[in-house]
This record gives sequence, C-alpha cells and structure tokens, in this order.
Amino acid sequence: MSDFSQQPQHGTQPYPGTGQYGDPGQYGDPGQYGAPVHQQPSRPARNGLGTAALILGILGALAGVVPLMFWLAGVLGLIALVLGLVGRGRVKRGEATNKGATTAGAVLGLIAMILSVVGAVLLYKVVDDAVNEEATKASSSTAPKDPAAGGSGAPAAGATGKADKGEPLAAGDTSVYDDDLQVTVSAATSVKAGEFAIGHTEGNKVYEVTITVENAGKEKFSTDGLTVGARAGENGVTAEEIFDGETYGTGFTGSVLPGKKATVKYAFDAPADAGSLTVEVTPGFDYDAAQWDLKL
Repeated sequence: MSDFSQQPQHGTQPYPGTGQYGDPGQYGDPGQYGAPVHQQPSRPARNGLGTAALILGILGALAGVVPLMFWLAGVLGLIALVLGLVGRGRVKRGEATNKGATTAGAVLGLIAMILSVVGAVLLYKVVDDAVNEEATKASSSTAPKDPAAGGSGAPAAGATGKADKGEPLAAGDTSVYDDDLQVTVSAATSVKAGEFAIGHTEGNKVYEVTITVENAGKEKFSTDGLTVGARAGENGVTAEEIFDGETYGTGFTGSVLPGKKATVKYAFDAPADAGSLTVEVTPGFDYDAAQWDLKL
C-alpha cells in the first residue's frame, strides 16, 4: 500500500515526450529537418564582350578583302582582338560561358589586322607604281627634244652634223626636232630702222631675219613658249630686238597645225662693226635651243 501512496520525486521519472525520447532537440529540430534551405541565386553569364568580338571580327575580316577598306579592317580587327582576349579572361573566371565565341572573335580580329597590313602594302605598291609610271611618261614627254636636220623639210646639207656637235647652223639651215618640228632662219639683211622704232641705238645697224616654223608632225604646235634672241660680233654683245609696232616685234602667236607653217620677221640692233649675228631660237620649254651664225 505504501508503494502506491508515495508521491513521485520531481525529476526522477521522465514524462512522456520529454527527456530521452521527447527531447525536441534530438528529432524535432526544425532547423535540421523541418525548414527548407535557401540557396544564393546564380549571376547571369557576361557574354557580351565575346559576342561583340565575334561580330567585329567577322566585319573586320570582310573589310580586309575589300579594296581600299584595309583601314577599317585594321580598326575593327584591333577592337575585336582586345574584346576577345578580355572575354576569354571572363570565361576563365567563370563570369562568361561563350568561350568559343570569344576565341573566334580574337582569331578573326587578328586575321583582320593581317589583312589590313597586306592591303596597305598592296595599295602603297600600286600607288608607287602608278606614280613612277606617270613620272616616266612625264619625263619622256617633257624631255628636251634634240634638234637635228633631216625629215620632210629637206634641210640644207651638213646641218645634221652641226646640230649634233652643238655647232651653230648657217643661214637657211633647218633645225628638225624629233617630233618633226622644223625651224629655219634666213640670212640677215640690213634694213633702216623706222622713225618710231624701239630698241635702236644711234650709230648701230638694224638687221632683219626671217624665221619659219613648219609643223611636219601629227599634233598641233603651240608657239606660246617660242623665244628668239640674238648676239652680235665676236664679243657676243646682246643685240636688242626692234619693236616698231608694224613689221617687227609681234613674234609668233597661236598654234601651227600639222602640215602648216608660220613665218615671222625679226629685226635686231647690232654694232656697226659687228661681222656676225648669232640668232638663237627655242621652240618651247620642252625643246633644246638651236643657233644660227649669220654673216653680216
């Protein structure tokens, strides 16, 4: 009877749901089984640089094969190469996933730069060849045309040898140039200076010469650059050209068509004791001068 009337000691007998089997920390911990675990959200892949590198690389490579677009290929290729390398760095760090696009963009950028260099070299070579060709044509067309006797003008005998040796021609001789231009100077004749003549010195004598230009070539000849001068005597004193407003002083003007001639009279003032008059005719800037030694 004493066994059932005795009150239990607090803490000596565990109550159901507590202690060994009812400890909520052992099986009922909500942090261990009851509550869901929240994970950190993943960041989106940063593939923009790789995509841009691929696009610019393709455009640069295409520009590299287009003539005169090598400069654009170089710019696009350089940008594509830089973006591709930076994009590959992102792929290695796990920030991007388009490894193939970044690699292709970098490779295409490098190809575009190579094509740019090749295009620049080819353009330089083409321009250099064109400039050299034009310079060769210009030098050949503007090279002084050596005077020589011969051709259709039937020049005086012996004129060829004199012209080739640099000796002055005689009165009536014809200087023939390699474009078939022919210049003839007549003998000098003494004339009286007009009352209003310019260039005459009192005590000197005035001599007239006739110069004929014949164009036996195939293209018209412009006389705009034709010049005539003279020296008198053994000392080569400059013989002033006479201008009288009528017969002398007009000179050659205009052009001489193929198969045509132009004749102009010139007058020069020489010392009275001069025994010769050397007349020099230069048909133009592209021609060598020819000289005639005229006896007075």
